[in-house]
Amino acid sequence: MMKTLWISTLLIATPIAGMSQVLLIDAIQDEQKSSVPRPAHGTTMSEVEHRFGAPRAKHGPVGDPPITRWDYTDFSVYFEYDKVLTSVLKREKVTGQP
Repeated sequence: MMKTLWISTLLIATPIAGMSQVLLIDAIQDEQKSSVPRPAHGTTMSEVEHRFGAPRAKHGPVGDPPITRWDYTDFSVYFEYDKVLTSVLKREKVTGQP
């Protein structure tokens, strides 16, 4: 009896958890389609700096292959070696009021 209840609960909860992950991914992808101009995949570091100016912060390479991050006001750019992998919009922090 207990085993049947546990299996039923698991079967019902699994699709709900999967749906929430898909919705989160969809929300992030929609957010990334913003009108904020960002560097395209494959752009070189020098091209990014020429077009967008100096970043607010540069984080040195980590890992193999080396991944470097540059932070701008509205987005961050991730490089593999000296080419853009992706650029990601910064999310606004939501603060709760007491």
